[in-house]
Amino acid sequence: MSSGSGGGAEWAGGGPGRGAAQGGRCYCGRCFTVAELAQIRRIVGEDPARTRWAISQRVCEALDWRKLDGGLKEMSCRVALLRMQADGVVELPAPRRRNGNGRGYARRTAQAERGEPVSTPACELEGLRLVAVSGRADSRLWNEYVERYHYLGYCRLPGAQLRYLAQAAGRTLAAMGFAAAAWKTAPRDTFIGWSRQQRERNLHLVAGNARFLILPWVRSRHLASKLLGMAARRLPDDWQARYGYRPVLLETFVDARFAGTS
Repeated sequence: MSSGSGGGAEWAGGGPGRGAAQGGRCYCGRCFTVAELAQIRRIVGEDPARTRWAISQRVCEALDWRKLDGGLKEMSCRVALLRMQADGVVELPAPRRRNGNGRGYARRTAQAERGEPVSTPACELEGLRLVAVSGRADSRLWNEYVERYHYLGYCRLPGAQLRYLAQAAGRTLAAMGFAAAAWKTAPRDTFIGWSRQQRERNLHLVAGNARFLILPWVRSRHLASKLLGMAARRLPDDWQARYGYRPVLLETFVDARFAGTS
C-alpha cells in the first residue's frame, strides 16, 4: 500500500497535455505524434453528424488504442479528446446530452438515510464481507452514500475500476472504490524505483483507492484497517476476472486534514 500527498499527481484517466517529441502531445498516458493528431482532426471533421462517442470509437480503431483485454480504450480516448479541445487541438461537436459530469449525485432514497449507531468492534461483526458493486441498484446506492457522506462527494471513477460495499448482519457499513492510479507522483515512483519508460509500461498494475467511506454512524474499532486488508486480498482476483490482469500494488492518498491512520 503506497501512500503520499495528493499534490502534484497527474491521474491516468486525465491530466494536462504535455509536449512530446516532434511537436506531438501527450494525454491520458499516450503520446500522440503530429501525424496522429492530424488524423484525429480528420476523423472529427469528416462527418458533422457523428457523436462524440462515435468519434472516440473511430479514433481508437484508427490508432489501435486498446486495453489489455483487446477492447477499445474508449473512456481514455474521450477524456483525451476533451483535453485536446481545451488545448485548442481539436474542435468537437456539441454534446448531444448532458452526462452529469462535474455535478453532485442528486438521487436521495430512504435506503441511504442515517442508520442506527454501530459500535461493535470489527472482530465481533457478524458475517463481515465485501460485496462487489455490479447491478444498477448497488451502483446507485454506492453513489448516493459517497455523495452524501464522503467529504469529496461523488464523481465517476477514472479508467478500470472496482467498487465495494462492506456489509455485516444485513447492514451496510462502508463503501470503497478503486480505480486508475495516478499517472505520476514522486513518493510512489521513488518507492518503486522505476524509470519513466517502466512507469508508462506498467502503470496499469497499480490500482488507486479513490474513495474509502465508513458511514458516519459506524464507530467500529479496527474496521478501517480490517476492510483495507480484506480489499487488498480480494481485489487482485476480482480485477483479473473483470479486466484480464492482476494489479500488484495499491496506492492511496492522504488529505492534509487527516493523520493518515485508520
